Amino acid sequence: MPDNKTDENYRVLARKYRPANFDELIGQDAMVRTLSNAIETGRLAHAFILTGVRGVGKTTTARIIAKALNCIGTDGKGGPTISPCGVCENCIAIAESRHVDVMEMDAASRTGIDDIREIIEGVRYSSVSARFKIYIIDEVHMLSRNAFNALLKTLEEPPEHVKFIFATTEIRKVPVTVLSRCQRFDLRRISIEQLNDHFRKLADLEDCRIEDEALALISRAAEGSVRDGLSLLDQAFVQGAGVVTQQQVRHMLGLADRTQVLDLYKAVMKGETASALTQLRHQYDHGADPEVILSDMLELTHWLTRLKVVPDAGEDIVTSEAERSQGLAMATALNMPVLTRTWQMLLKGLAEVKLAPSPMAAAEMVLVRMTYAAKLPTPGEMIKQLKNSPQSSSPATAQTPETGNSGNAPKAFQVVRNHAQARVLARDILPSEDPKYEASPHNFAEFVALFKRHSEASIAFQLNDNAHLESFAPGRLDIRLKQQAPGNLTGRMIDLLKQWTGERWIISLTTARGEDTLYEQAEESERQLRSRLMTNPLIKAVLEQFPGAEISDIRKITEEFTLLDDGSDGYFPVREDEFGLE
Repeated sequence: MPDNKTDENYRVLARKYRPANFDELIGQDAMVRTLSNAIETGRLAHAFILTGVRGVGKTTTARIIAKALNCIGTDGKGGPTISPCGVCENCIAIAESRHVDVMEMDAASRTGIDDIREIIEGVRYSSVSARFKIYIIDEVHMLSRNAFNALLKTLEEPPEHVKFIFATTEIRKVPVTVLSRCQRFDLRRISIEQLNDHFRKLADLEDCRIEDEALALISRAAEGSVRDGLSLLDQAFVQGAGVVTQQQVRHMLGLADRTQVLDLYKAVMKGETASALTQLRHQYDHGADPEVILSDMLELTHWLTRLKVVPDAGEDIVTSEAERSQGLAMATALNMPVLTRTWQMLLKGLAEVKLAPSPMAAAEMVLVRMTYAAKLPTPGEMIKQLKNSPQSSSPATAQTPETGNSGNAPKAFQVVRNHAQARVLARDILPSEDPKYEASPHNFAEFVALFKRHSEASIAFQLNDNAHLESFAPGRLDIRLKQQAPGNLTGRMIDLLKQWTGERWIISLTTARGEDTLYEQAEESERQLRSRLMTNPLIKAVLEQFPGAEISDIRKITEEFTLLDDGSDGYFPVREDEFGLE
């Protein structure tokens, strides 16, 4: 490898190997084909906008387009071409960023309307030496709103000798009024295979030996960005001093060894907490970042899930044959619910590691949770265990579709194998046959429901929480109100009932104690139901499967039954009472 330490003219790889024409531009075939057709047919747009991730070649492409439009060929008589010669005065000046008719502006540092006003004034004058006067505005989304508005009219009807080329990484921040006036090109991420081949050629040109595995790691770390990959490759060349190994690149990127990540993943999936923590500490002591380790495990979970669905998905240049065979074995052993649960836990854990004061401590806590969760059954497995357990067939839980559970135990789960049975029948209070008025309520609960249905929430709340029923009959109500109830409550109810039912109701306030409020009755009912649930063998079995779990909520279901799909081959309706676990 040449000695560049004393070379004052040394240029980094990203500048040294910047593409000079469309043939050297990799991974953008669709854009090149469109521009080629436009140049050949003379259908050149007056404005282009290039968008894509960082380092994918937006500014480079803009300069190549400028050269293609202004190239005059080696004989000085050429026209616009998709293959600029690179040796004429225009091509050389544009490549060196010194052409007087090709102006580049960084919108990140020049965002104001005054900067755009210079462009608007400049477009009136013809080009000095080139065929077209070209304005290249990088990071155009950084322009202010006033600057965009000032540019609109000129952008829509520029002189024939002016072309605009915009570049941006945030296309959504560019006003739609600007986008509609430009021909848009989306520069795609470069694939790992293309980056790998490109970097291999550059390594040969630089006379540097680099292992294939190390090159694959750099290509993957570049995430589709050529410039990012070249910066990493430059760093690897310097660190390796002419010979770059996989281990050197892993240390440079802060990556854990792939085999060690697989071993750590196996320990977590087996529920071996001590082994998992030891392996994590070992990787950390050898320079691996806890955040990167969890990211690798997250990527591994995604890879295993793809292998589970599409076994051929593991065949890529980054993965060795040994890793593919291990991955296929792990994907076969793990079921989909476990993989999706692992993905969710790692995703949440990764966010915790990024925010935690001690990333290593947070990563250890994530692994502890995952190893304990690995011992828990999936919802489908738990249901099958409960169905096959002796308790599920005991008299206390025996049930029929007609009668449900016998005894005082609450009705629980019933398997519905026929999907035609899976229907939800929502029942509402039938309206009166008289189209003008509603039927009068027949009990106090219907009375309160009437106000809820008409969105009189404040009255319904007072009746539910602060009203003690003394007596009820159609057209007459005797209640005792608590002190916090408003004084005009009865008058408002009488007026509304007359409007809805057409009847004149008599509502009297009494001092008798009366019944408990509806809220108090619901609380007592839930307490009794909770007590009954705790004695139900099925509920007890569920709680035993998940130590520390408790019944958090009990809700009354008005439908005939509601479907719960646990991802298995059956549906499990909840009849009458629904209970939640946390």
